[in-house]
Amino acid sequence: MERASGNPLIRGSLTIGAGIVVGNLIGFARVAVTAYLLGTRARADALAVAIGPIDTLNSVLINTMLFAFVPMLMLREGPERVELFRRASSVFTVIFASLTAMMIASAPLLIHILGPGLAQDQVPAAVNILRITAFSTLAAGGIAIQAALLFTERRFGPSALYQASLNLFTIAGAFALWRAIGIYGFAIGYTVGAFAHFVFVWLSARESATRPGLANFVTPWRELFAKPGSFCIYAVLLSLNVIVTRAHATHAGPGMAAAFDYCIRCVNVVVAYLVSPISNSLLPEISRLKAQNRTREAWGLIDRTTALVAAAAIAACVAGVLLREPVIAILFQRGNFTADSTRLVSGVFLGFAPGLIGWTLFELTSRSLFALNRPWLPMCAAALPVLFNILVSSVLRARHMTDPEYIGLGASLGLLLAFSVLFGVAHLHRRAQGESTNPHPEQQLVSHS
Repeated sequence: MERASGNPLIRGSLTIGAGIVVGNLIGFARVAVTAYLLGTRARADALAVAIGPIDTLNSVLINTMLFAFVPMLMLREGPERVELFRRASSVFTVIFASLTAMMIASAPLLIHILGPGLAQDQVPAAVNILRITAFSTLAAGGIAIQAALLFTERRFGPSALYQASLNLFTIAGAFALWRAIGIYGFAIGYTVGAFAHFVFVWLSARESATRPGLANFVTPWRELFAKPGSFCIYAVLLSLNVIVTRAHATHAGPGMAAAFDYCIRCVNVVVAYLVSPISNSLLPEISRLKAQNRTREAWGLIDRTTALVAAAAIAACVAGVLLREPVIAILFQRGNFTADSTRLVSGVFLGFAPGLIGWTLFELTSRSLFALNRPWLPMCAAALPVLFNILVSSVLRARHMTDPEYIGLGASLGLLLAFSVLFGVAHLHRRAQGESTNPHPEQQLVSHS
């Protein structure tokens, strides 16, 4: 036990896991508030179509900065690390601000793309919600940059509370502003929560960020953009799988997009528990082993971790399918979330549940390959889920198969296909490179834990 507690992988996983526990407990309260006030009515569709993609985009930005810059920062020490951090901070803050401005300006077009089947009387509300929550992207980008520096010092706590802050302020905004401005209270609370957490993370990293840097240190532009660019492409392609499914759901009738959003939030909780604690603390360890030319040991660590996570994902999927209806009823069935809403969300969950396995294993394998500086495999494989999903969704819509169980079917099958391809190709490539899968016994960190 003492040896496990001193293991940075285990210690980091426990810290991030604690943050996820707190964040998702409050997150369930956020979803319960949404369900109570909106249920699966048309207004809930407007909120899901507008705030769901922003939530996804912010996660993409945070994951991009963490999994691209943590390895880069880990390879540098002292003033060089500080100077790289400052350079990245100044450049990417401008990029995040420009992205925010573009989303605000193009909100009507974006809503047309994200919710093509949305009821026309809900389109203005969706546009306004998108514009309000777009400001949170600037804060999320800043959080990501600061968190990357904290991760190099094994300080996982501040960034682990991101979801907790976001969910807490969203609940507060919804309740405090419901009578005055209705559904817009969710959007205002969400954005205020993002900026509140940015201030917290900025204060946590300020001491490290203000240390003397190396004035004449120059980071090549290609290095500054190559890793974030490749991971961002990967993350965007993977997130499009959910966005395409939500857009497809708007064609299936009122309330279907909201039902999928409730479903995806439940699945996200499981994925977060299975992926984030391990992958966020696994990343520095893989980067360290890679820098020391101990690639065999890194692969061994990845294999053992993947096997453990696969067993947990399968068990979670089976439990979710068997218990979906009573659990959803207990969590959400009150107020405007009726028994019909429970059956609707349960049906959507049935079709999307197998995707939990593929999503979890695909994310873990992809992030490990990025840490090994092999981004092309996950980048290419990330296109498979969304392409397969578009194909399946088009066929289902053409045949008028709009039952809840079919909504997430394309996404589930696409994720399982993508993991199978990525896993197979990665192992073939590893064997072609002559890399053993058997690390030294003393490096078996996971088994020792």
